[in-house]
Amino acid sequence: MTTPVTREARAVGALTGLAIGDALGMPTQSLPRERIRQRYGQLTGFEPGPPDQPIAPNMPAGSVTDDTEQAMLLGRLLLDGDGRIDGHRLAAQLLAWEDDMRRRGSLDLLGPSTRAAVAAVAAGRPIEEAGRFGTTNGAAMRITPVGLAVPSDDLDLLVERVVEASWVTHNTGVALAGAAAVAAAVSAALDGADLAAATATAVRAAELAGSRGHWIAAADIGARIEWATGLVAGSSPERAAELIYRLVGTSVATQESVPAAFAVLAVHPDDPWRAVLLAASLGGDCDTIAAMVGAVAGAVHGVGAFPPAALTTVDAVNHLPLHHMAINLLALRQAADPGHDVDPGREADAGTRRGKAGQ
Repeated sequence: MTTPVTREARAVGALTGLAIGDALGMPTQSLPRERIRQRYGQLTGFEPGPPDQPIAPNMPAGSVTDDTEQAMLLGRLLLDGDGRIDGHRLAAQLLAWEDDMRRRGSLDLLGPSTRAAVAAVAAGRPIEEAGRFGTTNGAAMRITPVGLAVPSDDLDLLVERVVEASWVTHNTGVALAGAAAVAAAVSAALDGADLAAATATAVRAAELAGSRGHWIAAADIGARIEWATGLVAGSSPERAAELIYRLVGTSVATQESVPAAFAVLAVHPDDPWRAVLLAASLGGDCDTIAAMVGAVAGAVHGVGAFPPAALTTVDAVNHLPLHHMAINLLALRQAADPGHDVDPGREADAGTRRGKAGQ
C-alpha cells in the first residue's frame, strides 16, 4: 500500500522542487532548444553554467537563479506580514535584492516587468501605477509561497492574496492569472489534490484572476492551460517537448511559460524528476518553467519524490532554508484556517515529519 504523503512533505516539496527545477534550468536558460540538444543531448542532472551562458556564465552546477531567490524573498515578506504583503516593502526589497546581485557580480537581475515597475517606484511614480504594464512571468515564478500559506478551498481569498503579492510589478490580468494558476495548483496539492485536480483548480483560479488588474491584450491563461495539456496528451516526451517549444511557447510571456509548465506536468504526471529535466531542456525561459513545474510536482508528490542526490546538491550549493521556510509558511496556512490542521497522511507517515525544532 502506498504511504500517504504528509502536508509537510508537500510544502517542503514545493519549495525544494522549485529550487531543483530552477537549478536544472540555470545553464540552459535563454538558449534555443537546438543548442541545448547539441550541447547536452538528454539532460540528466545539474550542469554548470557554461562560459558562453548569457545570464549565468560559469555558475556552479546546482546553483539557483532569480526564480528561487525571489520566491524566498516573497516568503520572508509573507512571514513578516503574518500572511499579507505590503507593496511598498516588496518594491524596496526587490530593489535591494538586485543591488545585492550586482555586488555579487551576477547577471541574473530583475526581469523586464519587475525592473520597470520598481524603477518607476524609485523614481517617485505612484506605486498604484507601477505594475500596470507587467505581463511577464515574474509574478508566477515567485508565487509558490502564497500557495503554501493560503488554503485552496476559498479561491477568492487565494486570488486576493496572489494579487496582493503581485500587483506592484505585475498588475495586469494576464500576469495575475498566471500567478494565480501556479499558486492555486500548489495550494490544491497541499490539500491532497492529484495533478489533474490541481490543474483544474489552477484553471479556475486563472479565470478569477484574469479580471483583476489592468486589461491588456493577451491570451486567456486558463484556456491555454487546458489547450496545452491536451496538446501533449499521448505524445512521447520528445514529441511533447517539440510541441511545447514550437506551439505553446517558452518565452518570458506569462501566456506562454505558465501553460508550458502545465503541459510538461501532463507529460510526466507521476515523476517530478523527469518533469523538471524535461522542462529544463525546453529552451527559452526554461529555468522559470522548470521552477514552476518543480513547485507543482513537489507539492503533488512531496519532497521524497525527488532523488536524494538532487536534494543534497541544491542544499550544499545554495544553503537556502527551504525546509524551514516551507514549514513556517505552512504554519501561516494552518493559523488562518484551523480546519486545515488535519493533515492527510499525518498518522500514516508521522515518521517523515520534521518540525521547526529540527532546523
